[in-house]
Amino acid sequence: METLRQGIQLAFYCHTRARHDGVLVYEWLLERAKEQGIGGGSAFRAICGFGRHGVLREEQFFELADDLSVKVEFLLTEAQAQTLLETVRAAGVDAVYAIAPTNFGVLGRAADTT
Repeated sequence: METLRQGIQLAFYCHTRARHDGVLVYEWLLERAKEQGIGGGSAFRAICGFGRHGVLREEQFFELADDLSVKVEFLLTEAQAQTLLETVRAAGVDAVYAIAPTNFGVLGRAADTT
């Protein structure tokens, strides 16, 4: 049976090749979330975009697009979101984040395991 949950959508934005303590930032974020028992998270790579400096970057066939951003997103409880944010702050990770209230649910077979 499907249950709609209230929670937090927490997204971090970093550059594709950005590193923290020698690890890619998006991998570092996913690992910290996993260590904290968060049920899942995903990283999405941009194909085109611009940042605060206004320079438009886009993926090119013959070059690596190392200036494009990666979005790392989680659906969490408020407590999980605050704990993960505090972990990231304390570590001094260089990233932008967005946080918003959300409702989410699980459909299909995955709903039977929650």
